[in-house]
Amino acid sequence: MELRILCIGKSDVGLKRSNNEDAFVSRPDLGFCSVADGMGGAAAGEVASRMFMETVSEVFSDKGSSEDPEERVKRAFSLANQQMLDHVAAHPNHVGMGCTAEILAVSGEDILIGHVGDSRTYRLRNGELRQLTQDHSLVQEQINQGLISETEARTHAMRNVILRAVGTKQAVELDILKGKGIAGDIFLLCSDGLTDMVDDAAMQNALNQGGDLQAQADRLIALAEAAGGKDNITVVLVTVE
Repeated sequence: MELRILCIGKSDVGLKRSNNEDAFVSRPDLGFCSVADGMGGAAAGEVASRMFMETVSEVFSDKGSSEDPEERVKRAFSLANQQMLDHVAAHPNHVGMGCTAEILAVSGEDILIGHVGDSRTYRLRNGELRQLTQDHSLVQEQINQGLISETEARTHAMRNVILRAVGTKQAVELDILKGKGIAGDIFLLCSDGLTDMVDDAAMQNALNQGGDLQAQADRLIALAEAAGGKDNITVVLVTVE
């Protein structure tokens, strides 16, 4: 039996930036949604995140393909990576552009997640919020090695150093996560504009206040802005029906 999902997304420029380098796509009808956070300066960051969304949408809209969802996720990341490298080759002033990204897709009774960088995917189940992805960042490596604590990581001077991204190397290295989706689960895909400002306990509390997905997304973005809104903030919320 194929799972059915509902999803909505919202992106906000935040309080400190003049332009939004985040992007999202929400296509429950095609069984997927995605978030990307562009990097490489104003123009290039916007181009990278938009390019990623266009590529994912194209891959998942291809009705003629016999690929399973996991292959589609891998192809979307790979194609977007190549397109960004080609773009930089043609526009040398955009050197350094790329994006971090999340894709969530339905695969039969499973939920499939593709992840690169420090955008994140969480799951709220039975009122408990759990981070499913692990950041591809310098501070996360230091946490893993026991060199710093998670609390120290939140204010670390190098917390924005990303070790993996789409569009920066010849081959993109992505994590694929797969697990059973249960009716009532809520998945949160977000850019670091949310997680740098709001801790997991506050996000869990906001989601547990209920309301529809739109109200929950509005609440999360309001929290990030109340904490300073230093970056663009993007959230996609997905519920399993």
